[in-house]
Amino acid sequence: MKKFSLLSGLIAAAIFSISAVYAQEVRITPEIPFVEIELGDDFFLIERNQDNSAVIAAAFAKTSRPCPPFCVHPMSAGEGVETVGEIELISFLETSVQSDDGFLVDARTANFYTAGTIPGAINLPFNLFTPTSDNPFLAPMLIQLGGQISASGTWDFSRSAKLMLFCNGPWCDQSPRAIRNLLLVGYPADKLFYYRGGIQNWLMLGLTVHVPK
Repeated sequence: MKKFSLLSGLIAAAIFSISAVYAQEVRITPEIPFVEIELGDDFFLIERNQDNSAVIAAAFAKTSRPCPPFCVHPMSAGEGVETVGEIELISFLETSVQSDDGFLVDARTANFYTAGTIPGAINLPFNLFTPTSDNPFLAPMLIQLGGQISASGTWDFSRSAKLMLFCNGPWCDQSPRAIRNLLLVGYPADKLFYYRGGIQNWLMLGLTVHVPK
């Protein structure tokens, strides 16, 4: 009787899960209703808002900001650095981030990050990447990312992690600046990725936002 009850419970759970999948009217792609990401003790469900009347948050609805500093940025953040969209970002989370081979980096200042970020992102503000002698954070951070200082005092990034960086949107300079500074210290361009759309495009598509604890 207990075995029958357990089997019934499993079947009911499976039916509920299948029903939830097909209930997604607003999918990420026709084949992908949502994505589940597991990072250590954290579990994230990335999906799109199912409310067809939802609109973007007022803070990101502005079409015009003073330029400078809020200027439209080119598609490329640096030579050899790949620019990606939302599907590629989600794939990066599923592969590189879940396998500890890479990090999704929110390069905005902490106040933006704590207000809401892309699920699975870590916060490394753009000013930490400034390659100046009075920046005490750069070297320890690069070491945490897999960089090593050789006997000659130069950086060896052969074992460094892949980094995908983003900020507030195509008008935001924080992640492009971080990428430029990483390139200046020798971080390999083929290990850097730029999500140009940033939080503004992420919100525009109704994708899940995570508010860090």
